[in-house]
Amino acid sequence: MVKYSRTPANPEKSCKTRASNLRVHFKNTRETAHVLKGMQLKKAQKYLQDVIAHKDIVPFKRHTGGIGRHAQTKKYKCSQGRWPEKSCRFLASMLQNLESNAESQGLEADSLVISHVQVNRAAKQRRRTYRAHGRINPYMSSPCHVEMIASEAEAEVARGDEQESRPKKRRGQARLENGDTA
Repeated sequence: MVKYSRTPANPEKSCKTRASNLRVHFKNTRETAHVLKGMQLKKAQKYLQDVIAHKDIVPFKRHTGGIGRHAQTKKYKCSQGRWPEKSCRFLASMLQNLESNAESQGLEADSLVISHVQVNRAAKQRRRTYRAHGRINPYMSSPCHVEMIASEAEAEVARGDEQESRPKKRRGQARLENGDTA
């Protein structure tokens, strides 16, 4: 049994998925996954397909060094963004797994909302690149671990009819006008 960083509020109405040591850039995956949190499952799947087709963009808000500015990011109220296709493909396959986990648990996929997404750095993988004058430099990859939890959306309960407003009791009712107590 793998351990998740968070337990869902209602385990019967939620499903989980996780992947370890994905050979995909941590920073791109973190930014892509951050957009998915709070989305409905079907909407998130469509969003990732739109990013792969360059119809939508992933806004980069934390890892912004060297990220170009694009007009598509205006709807996310920032200026920097990219279309990280490999991260989107990995996350789309995880959402597919999340959907099949939900079906096996008897949950309705249309009512699922992604309630938790976490991306952690994994151990770097090491290669080497050969430089001029016989030198060798490291050529590292930055893989990541990803976990997701989706829960069925809570049905909103309508507020009951307000009863007649009762006069509120004042704490110092026994005081006289001059401040003395009776």
